[in-house]
Amino acid sequence: MKNKFAFFRKLILVLFISIYGCSITQNNTNKVSNIDYESLEAQKSLIKNGDKQSVENYHKLLVKADDLLKVDGFSVTNKTGVPPSKNKHDYMSIGPYWWPNPKTDNGLPYIRKDGEINPETRNNFTDFVEKKNFISAVKTLKDAFFYSDNKKYANKNIAFINTWFLNENTKMNPNVNFGQYVPGKSEGRCFGIIEFDGLIEVVEFLELAKYKGVLDKQTEEGMVNWFTDYSNWLKNSKLGIEESTRKNNHATHYDVQLLSILMYLNKTEEVKEYLSTITKARIFSQIKPDGRQPLELKRTKSFSYSVMNLHGFLQLAQIGQKVGVDLWNLSSEDGSSIKKGYQFMLPFLTNEKKWPYKQIKDKKPSEEKLIADLKKARKLFKEDAFDNTLEKLNQN
Repeated sequence: MKNKFAFFRKLILVLFISIYGCSITQNNTNKVSNIDYESLEAQKSLIKNGDKQSVENYHKLLVKADDLLKVDGFSVTNKTGVPPSKNKHDYMSIGPYWWPNPKTDNGLPYIRKDGEINPETRNNFTDFVEKKNFISAVKTLKDAFFYSDNKKYANKNIAFINTWFLNENTKMNPNVNFGQYVPGKSEGRCFGIIEFDGLIEVVEFLELAKYKGVLDKQTEEGMVNWFTDYSNWLKNSKLGIEESTRKNNHATHYDVQLLSILMYLNKTEEVKEYLSTITKARIFSQIKPDGRQPLELKRTKSFSYSVMNLHGFLQLAQIGQKVGVDLWNLSSEDGSSIKKGYQFMLPFLTNEKKWPYKQIKDKKPSEEKLIADLKKARKLFKEDAFDNTLEKLNQN
């Protein structure tokens, strides 16, 4: 019996030291992680305990990850087109909703068809597809590394990241000066910045790789320098400033991208100040007291854009939660809030009301994203306002 008590005393002491040590480290560095370890650990536990669906998804993930081990890499220098700078290291894309002009012989200047993607913008002439494949690969290998603890996936991801960002022959310059350009109209527009939402996957992997002790110093220092240069470009360049002043989803996702990078760079106080001022003002200006988002409702895919913008605000609320700024329960004097934005969407999700705005594409993927967001809000913020909706959806 004495041995048992002695064991428990030692266990409690070890736990206390561990918690205290983590606390000291946190206080000394003020480093806040982007990655959600709690969710990852919960999923890992399901896999270990043999949950059928989780195990099936895990095996599919490893198949994808193993296929990526055979891929050489991804680079902005692989595109067939050349940016206006004449430097292939500069990222380049064409605005997706811009099409050749049928009234001119050379198709210039391009004309806009909102919500309709021009296939020309999704080939290897630009960097869009290469970038999308790179981000997808980083996410797959990040997840495979976490769930399997196999370093081969981390090492491959580090190689991919070096190829895209750091290798002198293949690296991307830290700017989006030529994103979403429009032939015959502009060489680059601020709207191209939203195409780099996926950088959060790179940030999370770098955090995970360092935490697991597999990130080499050269790569870490190189990425800190790259993200420092890129965040400065976001904050100070003409296109970065222009994107930050948009009145719709572009500004929301600009905030997500910038603040995720600043958190990685350990600029916690800057993140807190930004959320408390600029992001707070965005919530009140973009979401009406009844929950409508007027600028998203004007789009031809109004349901999809409403969900996308709310998802961005949810991400910002999660960042706020990590640094001690409560955006989820924030409300203006007349009642505008992120929560109201979600509540506005609920009767359309349960088919109690028919969506009265334009939606030229199937909204099912956006409905699934909205449901996932409701569940995430319930978990993150102990939010029970959506329980009836989730219950109805579950019954259906």
